[in-house]
Amino acid sequence: MASAVPTPRPGTPPKRSFREQMHIAREDAIVSAVNRLLAEKGFDAMTVDEVAVEVGIAKASLYKHFPSKEDLAAAAMARVMERARAFLEGLDGSRAPLELLRDAARWTMEVQLAGEMPSLPSENSSLRATLTTHKGYVDGLMEVSERLGAWISAAQADGSLNPALPPIAVLYTLYARACDPVLGFLKGAGLYSNEQIIEMVLSTCFDGLRKR
Repeated sequence: MASAVPTPRPGTPPKRSFREQMHIAREDAIVSAVNRLLAEKGFDAMTVDEVAVEVGIAKASLYKHFPSKEDLAAAAMARVMERARAFLEGLDGSRAPLELLRDAARWTMEVQLAGEMPSLPSENSSLRATLTTHKGYVDGLMEVSERLGAWISAAQADGSLNPALPPIAVLYTLYARACDPVLGFLKGAGLYSNEQIIEMVLSTCFDGLRKR
């Protein structure tokens, strides 16, 4: 009598084959390498050859995963959005909205100082067009923006943020912390710890956003 084949539990994802697992692991390594290179030198200076060397694969193999330099960078940017979304979801929503916004800004600066925050593309970069059609990046950006926007509105309503400031200006001010050159300048000076640098930038940012 043939033995019964185990039936997967409802909602349990099917087990991936070894080949599929290797494919996913390689893509993860590629995206991680691109993320580091984007943080270090930016999209325009990064080359596909550098990514291939960093991962240890042939450039032809790299193109089997990502057909262009733009697709490589977009995948890395989408990964950061996934991390941001997960971080925000993990915050205690019962806390004061201003404190939640400070936590969000702190996280972006911690990621940048750790060398894990991709530099934003320039206005005329070919990457911008790719990002606008990349579902993972766009969905992540929209969700993060909506969550931050709700906290901004709540903080303005309770008087902890200046209600005269347009919410979108506050949102972009917070996003700018992810690529704030002040962080790099202060770290390069070697006079302060990462924690001290973050506290100084948080102070200059949020003191300027408070209601007067």
